[in-house]
Amino acid sequence: MLLAIDIGNTNIVLGVHDGTNWRYDWRVQTLHDRMPDEYAVLFRTLFEDAELSFADFDKAIISSVVPQLTLNLKEMIETRTQAPVLILGSHLDLGIKIQTDHPDRVGSDLIADAVAAYKHFGENCIVVDFGTATTFTAIAHPGVMLGTAIAAGLNVTMSALVSRTAQLPYIELTPPSSVIGKNTIHSMQAGLLLGYVAMLEGLIDRMRAELGTAKVAATGGLARFIAPLTNHFDVVDPRLTLEGLRLLAERN
Repeated sequence: MLLAIDIGNTNIVLGVHDGTNWRYDWRVQTLHDRMPDEYAVLFRTLFEDAELSFADFDKAIISSVVPQLTLNLKEMIETRTQAPVLILGSHLDLGIKIQTDHPDRVGSDLIADAVAAYKHFGENCIVVDFGTATTFTAIAHPGVMLGTAIAAGLNVTMSALVSRTAQLPYIELTPPSSVIGKNTIHSMQAGLLLGYVAMLEGLIDRMRAELGTAKVAATGGLARFIAPLTNHFDVVDPRLTLEGLRLLAERN
């Protein structure tokens, strides 16, 4: 079985693939100062709850945007399994080309997203990945990753707004009945949530204009939450990054 790990700034996503299907996936908080043995205990607890163990894995792949955790988790897995651990980077056989100024600096999660999306669509496409940052990655036929736009994530935007204003509270991000708010809560929901949707639709439209046409895939923690508010997504797949990791593990 394959253990796929996507280490993000806010969350670590783990997925278990049995060669045919994704059997399990979990999302845990990223703690930069957590020791490898502490992560081992956490992972073991998740595995045991699913009647799995470290010994069940014969291969593993890691995507990471947190360098201080990458090698620690790699070594932790290697000491507890017989699985070779692949670290995702532009040096691997990706099946796509990266045409950015510095391919070696492209985030590994963006590479996994691009690989999975192009495999799914087989044509021009855009991946919107909702994380700590919201990223928009453009892939052109026949499999060329052209680049990315990066915006602040919705939760980051709300935190910045609330922390820098004396009277604005943290709010539940539910859609207001009107974009014209009649009270503070509805006004913030309109500006934050509907404004955020307008931003992502605007960037998608601009990318589509440059690409000519493009399908759009959405992934990440907020994808299912945002999807009902827009008609710009062709596919919503919370496991898209994991699927890219699976494809790359098979290629390499």
